[in-house]
Amino acid sequence: MKALTVIIEKTENNYSAYLAEVDGIVATGHNIDEIKANIVNAITALLEDCQEYGDEIPEELKGDYSLTFKMDVKSFLEFYTGIFTKSGLERLTGINQKQLWHYASGSRNPRPEQVIKIESALHKLGEELISINL
Repeated sequence: MKALTVIIEKTENNYSAYLAEVDGIVATGHNIDEIKANIVNAITALLEDCQEYGDEIPEELKGDYSLTFKMDVKSFLEFYTGIFTKSGLERLTGINQKQLWHYASGSRNPRPEQVIKIESALHKLGEELISINL
């Protein structure tokens, strides 16, 4: 199964997304669920148009594929600002709050090692939360 990457970015009024491997597949939404639904709708519309007009289906969309959603650190921090505080993220990641503020404002971009550190901490938290039953 091919893994296709959906890049999610913050825009002025909402979030936009595009399929990295196929030109012309874009979507917008106010939250992740809307982005997911709208990108799937955009893919479906492209496939239907290709069939209807006899156009070639992009190779990446032939057969089975899965979608992986990717956000830059700035967009992530802005999107989840009401859920994750900078102090909470500091405890999770070990990255200083001031540095996280720089990433959130876009005044600095994290080094690849810092991105991995944030992502790993979030995935670990997710795994811990999934394992808990109430």
